[in-house]
Amino acid sequence: MIQEKELSIPQKKDMLVASIDIGTNSTHLLIAEINLDLKTFSIKFTDKSTTRLGERDENGNLTEESIQRVFKTLRRFKDYCESNSVNQIITAATSAVREAPNGQDFINKVNIELGIKIELISGFEEARLIYLGVLSGMALGDESYVIIDIGGGSTELVLADKKDAIALTSSRVGAVRLKNDFLDNEPINTERSNFLRTFIQGSLEPSVEKIKRRLQKGKSVSMIATSGTAISLGNLILSDLGQPKQKMHGYKIQKERLQIVLEKLINMPSSEIKRIPSISERRAEIIIPGALILDTSMDMLDFNELIISERALREGLVVDWMLRKGIIKNEFNIQSNIRKTTIVHQAKKFGVDKYRSDKVTNFAFQIYDQTKNIFHSGGDSKAKELLWAACHLYSCGKYVNISSYHKHSWYLIKNCELLGYSQSETNIIASIARYHRKTLPKKRHDSWQSLMSKEEKTLVLEMSLILRLAAALDQRPENLLSSIKVKLQNNILLMELLPFNYDQELLLEKWNLELCSNVIRELKDLELKVVQS
Repeated sequence: MIQEKELSIPQKKDMLVASIDIGTNSTHLLIAEINLDLKTFSIKFTDKSTTRLGERDENGNLTEESIQRVFKTLRRFKDYCESNSVNQIITAATSAVREAPNGQDFINKVNIELGIKIELISGFEEARLIYLGVLSGMALGDESYVIIDIGGGSTELVLADKKDAIALTSSRVGAVRLKNDFLDNEPINTERSNFLRTFIQGSLEPSVEKIKRRLQKGKSVSMIATSGTAISLGNLILSDLGQPKQKMHGYKIQKERLQIVLEKLINMPSSEIKRIPSISERRAEIIIPGALILDTSMDMLDFNELIISERALREGLVVDWMLRKGIIKNEFNIQSNIRKTTIVHQAKKFGVDKYRSDKVTNFAFQIYDQTKNIFHSGGDSKAKELLWAACHLYSCGKYVNISSYHKHSWYLIKNCELLGYSQSETNIIASIARYHRKTLPKKRHDSWQSLMSKEEKTLVLEMSLILRLAAALDQRPENLLSSIKVKLQNNILLMELLPFNYDQELLLEKWNLELCSNVIRELKDLELKVVQS
């Protein structure tokens, strides 16, 4: 349980909470803005410094050099928090501090000289907080998940589902520890690589056995990887595949691709690894041992694929604080409406009119339900969910500029934090918003190039057409339209508009719908006819 100085929650909708993670390799700062109405948070700022606190002297103590690096970083973090009116700072230290004989002295010194209270957390508590962090950023299904976090000094393995953590484990094997204990600056040969795999396997075996004992028979299970190691490897795989850089949250790594990249790294001189653009020089020093831990764990747990989560311990500290303050009641509250909450949060941030977006969503769903096998196959339940998200965010670009707002909407959606959605799903939502008005996609458009498959492009064309029609019906602040009836008569798409008041003329709605005729003709080879009942 993380402790901090008592704080009375201010009577306002938002507040800033900072979490600091003092790790073996790096010291990280995260500042989260907590929305007390939605009971969720968004990440406002992150920073880190490679402090290498895991460097020890001959007695296993933290070295004075590494302590001073951390002190310098903490002073900077504290100054930043104070200058930005952060309401609360939560600080935790992990394996490097908990294993060092002078670890408690370090904690006391930080408290006395900097006024920062550090909570020293156990490996099991670290695993629990990592689970909370993952839970806050991914929409977990009904299956089980094995979460792996490869740190500098330890590796946490968690078996969990969306309701609870089933098994929490921590092993004393990490990327920095392996590098310090076993590796020099020369390339790793096959013999050394095999030795490291054997060592890793022995270190992870108790954790893996505990996970396997708790697995439910017949229940499917997936793997989620957090930490800088997993994100760096994802970037290397993207580069190896010749794919454009993207957010790693939700990105899937195939084991065979991981092994190809690992083999290349093993055969490269360390000086060449340090020149790889997608990883920092300090990360380059520990990328091979980190990759070996990840690959070995996948072997031991029989996974051929994993999903990357960019949220872990730091976000978990924020969630834990929210739980203890009663802002959220239990872990399941985080998961229950994660997709809906993040869309509502972003819509509010960009000043989207909720009444009108709800109205457009209603129109869009009426059209969707009546155009199965006309506009879409209806076999993909995900399509309607992504359409819902696009309906609530398609006008967010007006926050930047009314002119060409659909292009601004694409940029804002693509680059904002949509929790629970993968990067490919975020790209789809953004592209549906992009193409709900004006021209159809062109090969040169970045928004079109961001879609990775023919299926994604088809989904965008179909859902953006529905959104185009729904948005065309939103011409007034009030809603005059009771319902929409859509029928296919030979080669004519008949759209019948039914107003609440039968003597109300829907001239604006009819005129704007008819502007969509060319797009319907081009995409579906149908003629549009609009009538009012």
